[in-house]
Amino acid sequence: MPTAHAHTTSHLLTGGYRPVTEETTEHGLPVRGQLPPELDGTLLRIGANPLGAHDPALDHAFAGDAMVHGLRLRGGRAEWYRNRWLRSDRVARALGELPAPGPRRGLADTVNAGLVRHAGRTLALGDGGALPVQIGDELETLARIDLDGTLPAGFAAHPVCDPLTGELHALTHDHTLPHLTHLTVDALGKVRRAEPITVKGTPMVHAFSLTDRHAIIYDLPVTYDPAAAAAGSRVPYTWDDNHGARLGLLPREGSDADVLWLEIDPCFVFHPVNAYEEGDRTVIDVIRHERVFDRDQLHPTESAPALWRWTVDRRHGTVREHRLDGRVQEFPRIDERFAGSRHRYAFTVGLRAGEGFALAGPTLLRHDLAAGATDTHDLGPGREAGGAVFVPRAAHAPEGDGWLLSLVHDARTDRGELIVLDTTRFSGPPVAVVPLPVRVPHGFHTQWVASAHG
Repeated sequence: MPTAHAHTTSHLLTGGYRPVTEETTEHGLPVRGQLPPELDGTLLRIGANPLGAHDPALDHAFAGDAMVHGLRLRGGRAEWYRNRWLRSDRVARALGELPAPGPRRGLADTVNAGLVRHAGRTLALGDGGALPVQIGDELETLARIDLDGTLPAGFAAHPVCDPLTGELHALTHDHTLPHLTHLTVDALGKVRRAEPITVKGTPMVHAFSLTDRHAIIYDLPVTYDPAAAAAGSRVPYTWDDNHGARLGLLPREGSDADVLWLEIDPCFVFHPVNAYEEGDRTVIDVIRHERVFDRDQLHPTESAPALWRWTVDRRHGTVREHRLDGRVQEFPRIDERFAGSRHRYAFTVGLRAGEGFALAGPTLLRHDLAAGATDTHDLGPGREAGGAVFVPRAAHAPEGDGWLLSLVHDARTDRGELIVLDTTRFSGPPVAVVPLPVRVPHGFHTQWVASAHG
């Protein structure tokens, strides 16, 4: 297996990338500025935080033990911060604890890639057929779950909730199965539909997109690599020039035979922005990587991800590929009330060009796709933000009117901070900053879980 690039491994051992070694709980955190009292809930961040020895030159960037960080906000106060490792079998053994209950399946039981709140449960999610892990209100590991026995196999890292129906959609991949599966999970948390989708080989499908009419499948040239698996990789997927690249449009209640497949230029998508229908066209916005897991099979370092749009003409079976913004960026978020319908705003993290596998960067970007304009929030020297999450000001507020929340690492203090930006003055100073008692390592994804009473 190729050796990872030196610039990649060096920065993954420094600053905000270093794992923490202890679980921490702190109550009554200080607040600079004013936390909006409407923010009643818990901000969660999940990512890889290896327990024990860790060498980014040898270990896959996606394979570290899962840790969740949480910050409870209520009534203008920051009530607590805590961080907890998810009790996978490996972590439980290392900590001398009993493993989490529940079934097991997939390449591993590490679920460090995503978070979702659905049907009253907060779930940590992973790739490659892993089952979700339910976590409690204080970040404790409750159990691995199979959605009350309704999951036919594993789940997915990035499901999409339909804000109109309340259903959760997911596209799963598992190298032991000869197909992908489109899952529809009802509002009560049970799978009501599981449709196998035929693909050649075993592609990694980290995420997908959803419109009110279609599930958008990204069948791209990163596939299961038996040689990497035999060499011990916990994430044995590498670039495959022979696989090709295509989009699949599956009618939401359709079958495998109904998928419209369209070839596109080779690339990879970890994180779509959103997709929507416009007459006979389907518009798909994504963060597009030119190539990943090829020269460096441990980190997605080989290209500068940027904001792209694919416009599918379903009547003529064509795809127009167009770069919307060439800045290096990742971790897109939208106002999730508009998931699957036409969106105007997209929030991303502006990364440093040439740094390699970056989970954070010195700016936050707000793209106004209707106006073709981008606003920048510059974090200042020595400060880097990770993936953010948008919280609307009120249930019926206009799209994008609210707050953007992100966890920031400050190199001067080597600690984390929560920043809260008011989108009406996005480029200005945060309305609130909550200094945290420890470093929060740059992670994968952030989620806001509103209080049941909020």
